Amino acid sequence: MKAIRARNLRYSYNGAEVLRGLDLEIGEGDFVVILGPNGAGKSTLLKCLSGILKCSGVEVFEKPIGEYQRDELAKLISYVPQRTEPGFMTVFDTVLLGRRPYMGLRPSKRDVEAVRSALKKLGIEHLALKITNRLSGGELQKVGVARALAQEPKILMMDEPTNNLDIKSQLEVMRIAREFSSEGNTSILVMHDVNLALRFAERFVFMKNGEIVADGGTEVLTPGLFKRVYGVEVEIAEVRGVPVVVPL
Repeated sequence: MKAIRARNLRYSYNGAEVLRGLDLEIGEGDFVVILGPNGAGKSTLLKCLSGILKCSGVEVFEKPIGEYQRDELAKLISYVPQRTEPGFMTVFDTVLLGRRPYMGLRPSKRDVEAVRSALKKLGIEHLALKITNRLSGGELQKVGVARALAQEPKILMMDEPTNNLDIKSQLEVMRIAREFSSEGNTSILVMHDVNLALRFAERFVFMKNGEIVADGGTEVLTPGLFKRVYGVEVEIAEVRGVPVVVPL
């Protein structure tokens, strides 16, 4: 079954077309990274696929996304924005917000277990009682990912999830996304770090000017593609079996 399907997907801001008739299918268990230059439409595409932006032509598990109730969709899709905003809640309570589609008047034992599991997976259990406006940018980013995992979705969408993270934390987040998809779920990430994406993902969607330029595995990676998408000359090497893009 296709987890996500977009057909002739178009979206405009103030009359300016940002997405130009995209067709995209993503299956269960896929780990997809969307790549491209600034202004390519990557974040807009992710927001359309997640239901944050209202548009026609998107299906989730073969049902039009507009036919889902809000809580029903939230049990299927979790979305991590580029920046998690700080506030006056503790880290634990912020991550607990991911359980809202499931909760009644008060959190259940299952809700608490889901939060604790997510905090442990991100290695931030020690921050549980800390107020989020006292966290670093990297810590906040981890809180956003933990909240999405606590939501227990079938589809995990993250927009620049490695922002503000050190190298170790970047690897941790990418491993979490890969593990999530290996369990039969779907990971869809927007990224700028091409080499980090190539190390972990299985499929790459390259965008430019609101259109999909290439979609596939490592076979689509050519110097010509990077010249067309980014306007730079590159050499594609291989280190321990992993493609590495080196700008010239």
